[in-house]
Amino acid sequence: MQKINTKKLVLTALFTALIIVATMFIRIPLPYGYVNLGDAFIFLSVLILGPILGTLAAGIGSAIADTFGYITYAPGTLIIKALMAITAYLTYAILLKTTKKKIISEILAGIAGTIVMAFGYFAYESLFFISVGASIINVPYNIVQGLVGVFIAIAIMRVLTTTKVLDKIQK
Repeated sequence: MQKINTKKLVLTALFTALIIVATMFIRIPLPYGYVNLGDAFIFLSVLILGPILGTLAAGIGSAIADTFGYITYAPGTLIIKALMAITAYLTYAILLKTTKKKIISEILAGIAGTIVMAFGYFAYESLFFISVGASIINVPYNIVQGLVGVFIAIAIMRVLTTTKVLDKIQK
């Protein structure tokens, strides 16, 4: 079991809060709606905090954000975003071991997490809210949101790595 010290606990709370704020308030307009940046911080949380704490921050932060306006999605979001995070982390860990290429591992891990998220919401909406036909309309929007999050997270990771801030955070 991973030992959780005060610094890791504070970072987990920080990422949970960042996910809430980025989901609720940081929006990029699209022709038919917008995407939020919560997914960027979900990917960052697992890359920086690891699988357990990153997944907790992802699921809890996203679910809390949904309680403000989309409460019927909160239970599904808790599970879907946690699955998204753990999928991204496991994909990243496996690819990094086999390819030794960090950026490629991050991109493919983000794509894998995005696919899990998009189809998780498709299943959740199909089962509990609307028809399968209507649910499928949201899949492309969820994929766009996830991919925007992937590339923003990767850009932030490059900055954190280049400036050595990541080394200080993970000590």
